[in-house]
This record gives sequence, structure tokens and C-alpha cells, in this order.
Amino acid sequence: MLKVENLWVNVGDKEVLKGINLEIKPGEVHVLFGPNGSGKTSLLMTLMGFSGYQVTEGTIVFKGKDITNLGINERARLGLGMSFQRPPTIKGLKTRQMVALCSPAKEVPLVELAARLKFQDFLERDLNAGFSGGELKRSELLQLLAQNPDLVLLDEPESGVDLESIVLIGNVINELLEREPGRNKEKSTRERRNKRAKAGLLITHTGYILNYIDADVGHVLFDGVLSCQGNPRETLKCIQKMGYEECLRCVV
Repeated sequence: MLKVENLWVNVGDKEVLKGINLEIKPGEVHVLFGPNGSGKTSLLMTLMGFSGYQVTEGTIVFKGKDITNLGINERARLGLGMSFQRPPTIKGLKTRQMVALCSPAKEVPLVELAARLKFQDFLERDLNAGFSGGELKRSELLQLLAQNPDLVLLDEPESGVDLESIVLIGNVINELLEREPGRNKEKSTRERRNKRAKAGLLITHTGYILNYIDADVGHVLFDGVLSCQGNPRETLKCIQKMGYEECLRCVV
């Protein structure tokens, strides 16, 4: 699904990503842990193709196609989608209009999609105008539901979300990733994964979202370097117990 090789990225004169190597297979969900300023959001923005992130070395291959130099719109059409931690407010653009723009289909089941997120009352409001933290996340997920991407990039989906909303948000993310909460635990992880095509890469600071999404692989990104890979819950325990710098001493 995604293969990143020796990726070096600058923002202005600052080097923010240093030799990133990452591979995500169809059906897998990967989690990025790391302190503030470590490069997590920069990695997602680079994968999505934002212009402020200059790739100085390395390649990004998505579904077998080199997308390193493609624009955002081209990557989105190929099946790459992103939910932002702090999406912008756009005055004059209604939420329903934005959702329609995100969909590759001519007709969008707008009301049905909004109902899944209990978001029907926001469709006629300007995009993200006056939205709370949880409402912003639901707005972002509604757009992703319309787009239905193959690889979902999620920047802190639990940030600013209350306890009631996070259950709803977790359920919708599972839907996007073709994962069913409460699935048959007796089936092997490999068997379940082989039946799924969607993949995900999400950022979390607290790890709280892992209570609602069953991730496969955890990574630690520290000072622009992807230094560790392993079981996401074990990685989180290590970070909580010893902190990021000490955790990086252990290569899983």
C-alpha cells in the first residue's frame, strides 16, 4: 500500500525528517508516537503532498506508483486521504458542499453519511466555523467517508474530543479501515488482515484512541528519526514508563 524509502524533508531551512523508512501493507494500521515537534505531522503532510514540505532525498510509493512529486489532488484521486488535527475554517463554503467535493461519485448519500456521525445539523454551516474539537473531528471524518480512501492518514483523532464523541469517532474510523469492533477474536490476525484492503497511519500523543482502534504496528518518531517498530500497546507502555529517549534504547 505504502513504501517510504530514505525520506529526507525540509521545511524552510529546517530538516524535519531524516531518512524515514516505512512500509504499510494492505489491511494494516500503523501508529506514530512521538513528542511535540518530533516530525509526526510533517510526515503526514509530506505523504499528502503539501507544498511547504520539500523532499530533498528519498521516494514515496503508493500502490506501486511513485508519488513523490505528485500534487495533493493527484494523490487524493489515487486513494490517499487525511484528517487534520486543526483543519481550517472556510467561510462561504458549506459543509455539504465540501463533502460533495470530496466524493468521487456524482451523487453523494449526504444525509446517510452525516447520520453515521450525528452531523446532520451541521451540513448548512460554513466549514468548521465555530465547531468544537469533537465537531471538527466529525467534520473531517465525514469528508473521508465521502472520499473513501484506500490509505487513511489521521492526525490525533482523539485530540479535543469528549468521552462520548470518541466512541462514535472510533466506530467511524473502524468503518473507514474496514475493521469491526468486537470481531471474532479466535480468527488469526493474518486471516483478518488478508480480508481487508484499507490501511491507516495515525498519530497519537495519549494512546487513548487505541482503546477504540485495534492497531497492528507502533512506531516512535523522535527528532525526525523513525527509531522503533513493534506492538503498539507495548510501545505505549514503554513510553509511559520510561519516556521517549529511554524507550528508544530498546529496539523491538
